[in-house]
Amino acid sequence: MSNEFKKIAVLGRHGDPRVDEPLRALLEHLTERGVDVLVASEAPDFSDVTRLNESELVNHADLVIAVGGDGTILYAARLASDRSVPVLGINRGRLGFLADVRPDEMLASVDHVLNGNYARDSRLQLQAVLRRNDGSSETAVALNDVVLQRVETGRMVDFETRIADSYVNTHAGDGLIIATPTGSTAYALSCGGPIIEPQLDALVVVPVCPHTLTDRPVVISAQKTIEVRLLERDGTKAEITVDGHPISEIQPDDRLFISASPNRITLIHPPGYDFYGILRSKLFWGRDSRLRYEEDENAR
Repeated sequence: MSNEFKKIAVLGRHGDPRVDEPLRALLEHLTERGVDVLVASEAPDFSDVTRLNESELVNHADLVIAVGGDGTILYAARLASDRSVPVLGINRGRLGFLADVRPDEMLASVDHVLNGNYARDSRLQLQAVLRRNDGSSETAVALNDVVLQRVETGRMVDFETRIADSYVNTHAGDGLIIATPTGSTAYALSCGGPIIEPQLDALVVVPVCPHTLTDRPVVISAQKTIEVRLLERDGTKAEITVDGHPISEIQPDDRLFISASPNRITLIHPPGYDFYGILRSKLFWGRDSRLRYEEDENAR
């Protein structure tokens, strides 16, 4: 076994039947391999593991293994970001763009990683700073995206964007997505944004349901800072979400600044990782849609 990963933190949504079985198999396998396994205090009973407060796991780990969907990976990334601890994802969710290891490959893939046979994948993150008119501010980090979105109303929001201090556009619609290459296959993709290779230092700015059809996504350098300002409009409210989690409402006098975070997250991939292979698998590229329809009908 490689000496690189001596202490491994294992995360998963306990109580989820899709997660519990592979989680137990993984814990048993790691302890048999002589790894010091760290789990959250509320994890199911299992011998030969160290229990810690979940927020403290990454402070003592060389590697985080997240069992679940991409949401679990995003949560693990938030924990690991400041500590530069790499993350390996085991897919028990739906799409699994980030959690790319299938359950039937889990133990073999983990063995490859423990033996030093893996690839490191450094991913860009975003830093969102909301500066309020009263002088206070709030900062959050995103692996996928930062979103301005309307809330509690059916009315559009009006907002203005600037990139590197240059005025870009005044928008009307449901909101705006600023996504990393990692996040380009998430919410941004469903709103018509392009897919960006994970290794590119680029951001994509995607309007959500724009009132004007010519308001299109824009890909920019990750070296530039994006500023978003909400405009006055009667009866509308908007909030900022980071990787799907609301952080604050935004007011017309506030300023939202999004830039590349100084901290990147490292994903671990076992041998055979293929970004385009994942796209073909998850997005059904190259497959006859009639075959998919027949498979869906047979599965009912």
